[in-house]
Amino acid sequence: MGLFLLRRIAVMILTALCLTFVVFFLTNLYPNLEKLAKSEGNFRMTDDQVETWLANRGYTQPVLVKYGEWLGVLPGYVITGTDGETRARCAEPGQPVEEARHFCGVLQGHWGFSSVFKVPVLEKVADSLSLTGFLMLWVMIVMVPSALLIGVLAGMREGSKLDRTLSTVSIATTATPEYVSGVIFIAVFASSAVGLKWFKGSAASAMEHATFENFFLPVLTIALYGTGYIARMTRASMAEVMTAQYIRTARLKGVSFRNIVVRHALRNALIAPFTVIMLQFPWLLNGVVIVETLFNYKGFGWTLVQAAGNNDIELLMGVSVVSVVVVLVTQLISDIGYVYLNPRISVS
Repeated sequence: MGLFLLRRIAVMILTALCLTFVVFFLTNLYPNLEKLAKSEGNFRMTDDQVETWLANRGYTQPVLVKYGEWLGVLPGYVITGTDGETRARCAEPGQPVEEARHFCGVLQGHWGFSSVFKVPVLEKVADSLSLTGFLMLWVMIVMVPSALLIGVLAGMREGSKLDRTLSTVSIATTATPEYVSGVIFIAVFASSAVGLKWFKGSAASAMEHATFENFFLPVLTIALYGTGYIARMTRASMAEVMTAQYIRTARLKGVSFRNIVVRHALRNALIAPFTVIMLQFPWLLNGVVIVETLFNYKGFGWTLVQAAGNNDIELLMGVSVVSVVVVLVTQLISDIGYVYLNPRISVS
């Protein structure tokens, strides 16, 4: 197991470097840098002025050098611009250039400064991630038990009326995108047009004090889509297990149907759904973009939209780092859990 973990961690690090480099390369294309220069400087800047602004701030360096500086494996630039001012990448606001650190990248905890929110990127990402983490927690609390219950009940008796009914509901929820169900919930349960003002159509107040009234609709909107998908996977796995030879043997021995399901079928049936459930974490992290924007909940997805829409390169890179790490870590946990759930699988 130890050698397996070391190999997987090495692959994870290599994958993270490749993915972050691709994002870094795309965000540092010249049209994006030109837009950044004009938004930070002056929209009436000429092409020569844009080149000068970028050169004075290290943006015209080779992309590998810039990536090494951002990562923190190469020393930050120290450039004396055409205006005679000396600028250093690692210099804090108001700090003399001579006292600046040599290395200041992601590895050193320096993620840059957001050009939109005017705060350090690490601080903004941490705040938005905590809000989305709270939202994801309640989504998983609602989604996972409901999905497993529906899937197990449907798969216990394949082909029955209960199976067909629950399968139809699962397919319907999976086929309905979040932006459709979210709009419907707001129109029905939060709009004065229908009259059922049971909930609030905005979750902005939930960032400070989450209540059932202002937080249930975004949770339900996200959970509804994932519930159907997990339920369908659980139902298929449960139906397959119930036809296995050892289940037939247990029935012939006179074991009650309840004990067959709980003691024999359930654990094996949860192997495939466990992997699907673990993959919901990266989906939730990046899939809440529409829901957070729709309900004005300023979490991770909302921050991603703001960073991309306002060409905030440093913040966009910070969001990308978190997304990559979450995807890779959840996949690792999924593989380890899969081995423990299914002893027949060898880590070798």
